[in-house]
Amino acid sequence: MGLFERYLSLWVALGALLPGLSEAVAAFEFARINLLIALLVWGMIYPMMLAVDFGAIAGLRHQPKGLVVTVVVNWLIKPLTMTAIAWLFIRGLFGAWIPAALGDQYVAGMILLGVSNVLVPWDTLVTAVGLFVVVPLAAGWLTRRLLHSPGRLDRLEQRLKPLAIVCLIVTVLLLFLVQARAILANPLAIALIAIPLTLQTYLVFWITARWMRLWRQPHAIAAPGAMIGASNFFELAVAVAISLFGLESGAALATVVGVLVEVPVMLSLVAIANRNRRLFPTAVA
Repeated sequence: MGLFERYLSLWVALGALLPGLSEAVAAFEFARINLLIALLVWGMIYPMMLAVDFGAIAGLRHQPKGLVVTVVVNWLIKPLTMTAIAWLFIRGLFGAWIPAALGDQYVAGMILLGVSNVLVPWDTLVTAVGLFVVVPLAAGWLTRRLLHSPGRLDRLEQRLKPLAIVCLIVTVLLLFLVQARAILANPLAIALIAIPLTLQTYLVFWITARWMRLWRQPHAIAAPGAMIGASNFFELAVAVAISLFGLESGAALATVVGVLVEVPVMLSLVAIANRNRRLFPTAVA
């Protein structure tokens, strides 16, 4: 991502010089799902699904507390904190620099369903989840069953890792090219979106790690749980935001900023987790 970020201004300038780019990309749309973005998202998600060890699910009953913390944080705490932080910063503290309608779209991109007065086509949302979660997950499971050999599976994962990285970079690049006019009209947008997203990531990481420590979970469970809590499924968020609001929407831009923010922030959280290993027991109490 270093190369992409280094020439970010160039990608925006190219997008401004290609006014027909958005229409060309939008032409590859079917049932409100952009097929080009769908292919790129599949390229990102399928290698991830290959790494899911379905046989390990049965072992979760031996570590129930860590699972409870992870589920509650992801499905209850994180949506509430993201909603509160998004509205506080985008519609509150930064409201003077962001038009109201655009601010609603930024908030929507940050929490996907965090706005009022927006008609959400649930059929499109369900279709997107099916295409970008269920289908890749099923494909990963089927691939693991067909290959069977751990060695062959590992070799396939190694070969597909570059594909996932390329698809991520192309997706972000494409959306920045399409969003060029909006970015040039409000260049502060990237920073204004990045600030609350960054704060949210660190806050959820701290909440999860603190809860894990209170329940005396070992570092081997607490650290991954905190990372899972802090991370976001931005591949799915990008796909859903485009399906619901369009390629040139503020919602789509917000999800892309989320991708850019998450990479360095998650690396810093890995370092924090490793430095604080001593705060957690070595085994389940």
